[in-house]
Amino acid sequence: MLVFWKQKLVILAVPKTGTTALAAALGPSADIVINDPPELKHAPLFRYNRFFRPMFEKACKEDGMETLAIMREPVDWLGSWYRYRQRDFLLGKPTSTRDISFDDFVREYCKEDRKPFANVGSQAKFLEPRPNGTKINHLFRYDDHPSMLAFLAERLGRDITLGQHNVSPQMALTLSDTVRAELEEKRAAEFALYRSIG
Repeated sequence: MLVFWKQKLVILAVPKTGTTALAAALGPSADIVINDPPELKHAPLFRYNRFFRPMFEKACKEDGMETLAIMREPVDWLGSWYRYRQRDFLLGKPTSTRDISFDDFVREYCKEDRKPFANVGSQAKFLEPRPNGTKINHLFRYDDHPSMLAFLAERLGRDITLGQHNVSPQMALTLSDTVRAELEEKRAAEFALYRSIG
């Protein structure tokens, strides 16, 4: 999470959407940088609404903060998680996807009670508006970096160059039509939110 106080902007770090690179580029000029623990670095909107927003409003007398987040196309997002969990440091752990096919990973993700290797959360849940009206004010697609960077350059008053950080291992992934159809049915909210991004 990055907070830019004068610009009244909070960038929420949706996992596997390039936010580590964004933090590396913008962290030095941010007023608040939360890198650890992961539960706060990757605080979803509901956690921001419960803890950070009240702090800004009550302790700091600021109720005009806006939020920004990035969302990745759902299959691409799952592919990034799958590749990330192929890494050697996870070998032998319940979260490893080694020796598990991408189809089986996505099938497991479609279940309500998932095994640890497919328990990666939900972008739609992370970004879900709160009953009190708190929402993501500026939502960008992961594959539309030019729009996001142009917005940030104007808002923050500086040019931004992103490097590559925390990149998942490269590998070709294919998802069968049957499993994709199951994913789109069982996790329809993910696709609906992604398609709604202007």
